[in-house]
Amino acid sequence: MVEAFAVASGKGGTGKTTSTLALGMALAEEHDVTVVDADTGMANLLFHAGLDDAAVTLHDLLVEGTATTVSEATYDRFGLSVVPCGTSLAGFEAAEPGRLREVVAELASDADVLLLDSPAALGSKSAVLPVVLADRVVIVVEPTIPALSDGLKVQEYARSYGTETAGVLFNKVREDAADVTEQAERRFGGPVLANVPDSDVVRDARRAGKPLLAHAPESGAAASYRRAAARLDVRDGDEGAVADRFRSAVVPDTP
Repeated sequence: MVEAFAVASGKGGTGKTTSTLALGMALAEEHDVTVVDADTGMANLLFHAGLDDAAVTLHDLLVEGTATTVSEATYDRFGLSVVPCGTSLAGFEAAEPGRLREVVAELASDADVLLLDSPAALGSKSAVLPVVLADRVVIVVEPTIPALSDGLKVQEYARSYGTETAGVLFNKVREDAADVTEQAERRFGGPVLANVPDSDVVRDARRAGKPLLAHAPESGAAASYRRAAARLDVRDGDEGAVADRFRSAVVPDTP
């Protein structure tokens, strides 16, 4: 079985990378999970996962003619397989976004769940490709009306390529979000997965270079992410068929 989720938002700063790793660790309690930092322009998952010294990253895999293998860019961390992306401008400029299809196809052969940490905005081919490749998208938003609008744009684009909505994850919740949650349930194609409270422990985990569920597993925020993961109801998928779909996916020139 394998299913690919894009973890996306409509803008930066929503806690998308924190959410990707937290969902990954929670899902790894029952599944083989691979997390990919597909934000080739503004990658930061490697800092959250303690991989800032990684010698080989996704950038290396996206350069035509490289002898680097997918296994060389895959690291075992916190019960997950993690494929970080580099942060250099030169690496970004040399990378060919379309090659992500082959990388994800190979990873699909050895995972139950793929989580693609996607770029925040849909402004380029490299930004939209993870959403196009995924089976479903988890939309991370803060509980405000403007943030909902941004998230709905992500959903609209995803649907235009046949990608379903797995659910909405409210992050950095500081007060009662009942009104916004109600609107989300009406407007989005999936359920509200959880309300993750704003918390100092999340910031502490980031500074420590650890995923939240490793740094503060008993925190309220960690419990919220576990509830969200439990609601994702991972679906069965044939690895071969899924890999073929990735390889043949249309790469959009513009969003």
